[in-house]
Amino acid sequence: MTPIVFTPLLKTSTLLLAVSVLAGCSTLSNDGGASDVSKLTQPRIGFGVAGERTDSDAQASSAQVSKLLAAPLTPDSAVQIALLNNRGLQASLAELGVSEADFVQAGRMRNPGFSFSRMRGGDEVEIERSVMFDLIGLVTIPLRSNIERGRFEQAKLTAASEAVRLASETRRAYFSAVAAAQTEKFMSQVVTSAEAGAQLAQEQAKVGNWSKLDRAREQAFYAEATTQYARARHASTATREQLVRLLGLWGSNVNFKIPDRLPDLPQKPNEPGALEALAMEQRLDIQIAKRDVDATARSLGLTNATGFINVLDAGYANKSITGAPRENGYEISLELPIFDWGGSRRARAKATYMLSVNRTADAAVRARSEVREAYSAYRTTYDVAKHYRDEVVPLRKQISEEVLLRYNGMLASVFELLADSRDQITSVNGAIEAQRDFWIAETELQAAINGSGGAVSRPTVTASSSALAAEH
Repeated sequence: MTPIVFTPLLKTSTLLLAVSVLAGCSTLSNDGGASDVSKLTQPRIGFGVAGERTDSDAQASSAQVSKLLAAPLTPDSAVQIALLNNRGLQASLAELGVSEADFVQAGRMRNPGFSFSRMRGGDEVEIERSVMFDLIGLVTIPLRSNIERGRFEQAKLTAASEAVRLASETRRAYFSAVAAAQTEKFMSQVVTSAEAGAQLAQEQAKVGNWSKLDRAREQAFYAEATTQYARARHASTATREQLVRLLGLWGSNVNFKIPDRLPDLPQKPNEPGALEALAMEQRLDIQIAKRDVDATARSLGLTNATGFINVLDAGYANKSITGAPRENGYEISLELPIFDWGGSRRARAKATYMLSVNRTADAAVRARSEVREAYSAYRTTYDVAKHYRDEVVPLRKQISEEVLLRYNGMLASVFELLADSRDQITSVNGAIEAQRDFWIAETELQAAINGSGGAVSRPTVTASSSALAAEH
C-alpha cells in the first residue's frame, strides 16, 4: 500500500486551518456560566446563584441550607434557600451549560472526513484515499461563534430571570405563609371565645335569663367560628406547603420555623422616582428581548452569506494502481443551487428579525405599564395597612376597653360584650390581610423593576371572618 504524501498545497492548507481554528477556539468555564448569572442577580435580589455540577457542590449547598434552617426563616434566608435548593432553578443552570457547550462548539471547525477504498481485479489493485475539509464551515466560524455567543449571553439572562422570579415567588409565599399562620392562631382564640359564649348562653337560657333566639345566635356564631378556624388551618397548611415546594425541601427539613407575625410596616413608603427608566435598564426580560434581536440580526447575516453556497467541501485525494504511478490531486464537493436558491431561508430570517423587533417593543410597553400599576398597588396597600395600624385597630381596642369597663361597672350587658368581641374579628383579620398585601405588593414592585414583571398584588381573603362577623 502506498502511503499518503502531503503536498505543499495540502501542508499550507492544513496550517491555515489549524491557525484559524485555534484562534477562534473557546473553552468551557468551570461553572457553566453561573458566576456571570450571579453578577446579574446580586444587584437585583441581593444574592447570587450556585450550580451543582459535582457531588461536593451538592454537599456544600446542603450544608448551607441546613445552617439557614436552624433559625426561624426570614424573607432573605428563604430566598437564599430557594436559590440553593430549588430543582427548577438548578435545571435552568444546567440548560445554561448546554448553551455554553453550543457556543464553544460553534468556534471549532467540523472534523475532516477521510475516505478509503480498495478494489482488486485479477493481479491489479486500485486504492483511493481522500481527506475532505468543510471550507464554508471554516469561513463562517467567526460569524457562527458570534451568534452562539449572543445566544449564550441570552441564556445567562434567562437563567438570571428565572432566579429573580424564584426569589419573588419565594417572598410572596413567605409572607402568605406567615400571615396564614398568624390568622390561624387568632382564629383559634376566636373559637375558644365563641365556645365560652355558647356555653354561657346555654346556662343563661336554662335559668331563663336568655331567650332561645339569643342562645341560638351564640351557638350559631360558635359553629361558624369553628368552620372558619378549619379553613384557617387549611390555609396555613396550603401556604406553608407552597413555600416548601419553592424551597425544594423534604423530609425533616419541612419542619422549619417561621415568625409568629408579619414584619412591621416601614416608617414611610418609597417614592416613585424614575421607576420606568429604571425598569428599562434593569428588567431582564427587556435585556433578553434585546439580545434576541441582536442574535436574530446576526443570524440574518449568516443566512445571507450562505444562502447561495450552502455546502462547499474541499480536500486532498490520491489514487494508486498496481504497476502504475501514484496519482495525487484534490477534490471539491459543491451543492448546486438548482432547486433551492436560498430565498425562502432569507425571507424566513427577515420575518424572524421583525418578529423579535416587535416583541421587544411590546415588552417595553408592557414593562412600563406593569411598573406604574405595581407602584399603585404598593402605595395603596401601604396606605390601607397604615390606616388599619393607626386608626382601625386602635379604635377597636379603645371600644373594647370601654365596653369592658362598662360591663364591669354593670353599665353594659353581656350581649354588648360578646357583640364587641365579634366586631373585633373583622378588624384584626383585616389588619393581618392588609399588612400581608403590602409586603406582597412590595415584592411585586421589585419584580416589575428588576425581573420579568409579575401579577400585581390584589387583596385576597384567607380564612377571614368578615362575613361571619357581619351576620352578627
